[in-house]
Amino acid sequence: MKQALEQDESGATLVEFAILLPVLLGLLMGLMDLCYQAYVQAVLEGAVQKAARDATIEAANTTTIDDRVIAAVRQVAGKATVTPSRLFYASFSVIKPEDFIDGNGNGRYDPGECFTDINGNGQWDMDPGRAGQGGASDVTVYKVRASYTRIFPVARLIGLSNNVVLTAATRFKNQPYATQSIPAPQQISCQ
Repeated sequence: MKQALEQDESGATLVEFAILLPVLLGLLMGLMDLCYQAYVQAVLEGAVQKAARDATIEAANTTTIDDRVIAAVRQVAGKATVTPSRLFYASFSVIKPEDFIDGNGNGRYDPGECFTDINGNGQWDMDPGRAGQGGASDVTVYKVRASYTRIFPVARLIGLSNNVVLTAATRFKNQPYATQSIPAPQQISCQ
């Protein structure tokens, strides 16, 4: 009788299935979570590109455009927090830190060093963009940040955050519907 019980394999499949099921479910949920994240990212990028095309025209209502982006993202990630932002520049070539003379040779701007004030605010800026859409022929950098809670709790099992943060950005030039207003860059004297 004991030998017959040791040779009985009728319950082995059930035991193996019970061992593998949590692993398979974890893999499946993780894959679905990654696919969902890729889908939300694609929707976000598409909405940002459409918003950029709509924003280039004169008197574009940026609030309405932002609301459309938020609505598009929330169609797929219902409780997402969506935050749009815009900075504008006189041209593509000034989307970089303001130039400065590195007096002490440390590779970074220090107070008192000479710099070229591109945006006219009287201080050195790592990003000389000005807030808003800008005007005729200005270059706008439009960024949108979206965050949502993951749909499956699998990420926490491997030490990842349960919150997903996605970003999308684009640069575009407003149509030349008027004369561009460009502040003249000024060399700020050393102090």
